[in-house]
Amino acid sequence: MAARRAMWFAVAVALLAASASADSWLYEKFTTDGNVRADYNAQGQQVTSLILNQQSGGAFSSRQKYLYGQFSIQMKLIPGNSAGTVTSFYLTSGDGPGHDEIDMEFMGNSSGQPVVLNTNVWANGDGKKEHQFYLWFDPSADYHTYTIIWNDKSIIFKVDDLFIRSFKRYADLPYPGAKPMSVHATLWDGSYWATQQGKVKVDWSGAPFVVSYRGYSADACVPNGDGRPLSCPAGTDRWMNRQLDGAEWGTVAWAKKNYMHYNYCEDGWRFPQGFPAECSRN
Repeated sequence: MAARRAMWFAVAVALLAASASADSWLYEKFTTDGNVRADYNAQGQQVTSLILNQQSGGAFSSRQKYLYGQFSIQMKLIPGNSAGTVTSFYLTSGDGPGHDEIDMEFMGNSSGQPVVLNTNVWANGDGKKEHQFYLWFDPSADYHTYTIIWNDKSIIFKVDDLFIRSFKRYADLPYPGAKPMSVHATLWDGSYWATQQGKVKVDWSGAPFVVSYRGYSADACVPNGDGRPLSCPAGTDRWMNRQLDGAEWGTVAWAKKNYMHYNYCEDGWRFPQGFPAECSRN
């Protein structure tokens, strides 16, 4: 009996190890910085935690750069009072003045208040294209899936199964389409900006603050150098030509009507000389 139990134990450990190995995305695909912890849940999924205290936050950044793709991750945000914190999942070409970037940022909330999701697009160093939404669920109670679809026609933002924004490309306007971008996730102190325009700071008595990530996926093209075609996975059409249909535009309208917190195309104080050109075309 003891031998049989030992055999079954060994099989279980082997299966868990194999499952964990298959899902060990963090250190295979990313570098880390600051307070980062990697564990496995009972299903063998790798769960990566970013931790914020008064000394440091946490981040991971992809080793690979991409040019177009579909990028998804499941996240569980900070419970309770997360005011002043900023959690992110985004793509960027770098930190230079002409950089491109596609952002999903979660701005911390005081207890009982909704979390704000900030979506933004930068092209050639020009940002200021924010759409912000109050989340219609508690993002700390369970994992939810956040997705960025980036192709040569549009950038689409998705929360679970609902499309909430589509940023369209216009031939005469800047668009992130020439610079390869890497994938990043961060947790940091954004007290100067994140909650009620910086009026509510981080309450460090609640530290450490923890955000958990799992189920990362990048279905994307990889650049091969100047003038050479991209290396793309099979079935690229599923996202390369992805545009919203009528029903999906309906969910965008639903999110805008019921949960939009800020729309740059309605901020006349910010643009006294006139709104960006795409505002009149969408």
